[in-house]
Amino acid sequence: MNSYCVSLRSLVDKWLAPTLSMPARVTQVGRVLATHGRFVRLEGCTSTGPLTIVFFRDDDGSWSVFPPVPASPAMCGRLFVN
Repeated sequence: MNSYCVSLRSLVDKWLAPTLSMPARVTQVGRVLATHGRFVRLEGCTSTGPLTIVFFRDDDGSWSVFPPVPASPAMCGRLFVN
């Protein structure tokens, strides 16, 4: 996990650089079925054309452009030590 929390606003500013003439807008908000994590789809215009990015919320509350890895079952060796 990250040692610092990355806000959605800072990522939108970094990736889409919205301005009054080229604003970014939310096109979809929802949950990922596998992890029950949240996602936000944003659309903006750049100098090269339209751009859509999906941001995912991590367990630590930060946002990223990569979906979180679902937790998989694991065995713990200390449970079996006598």
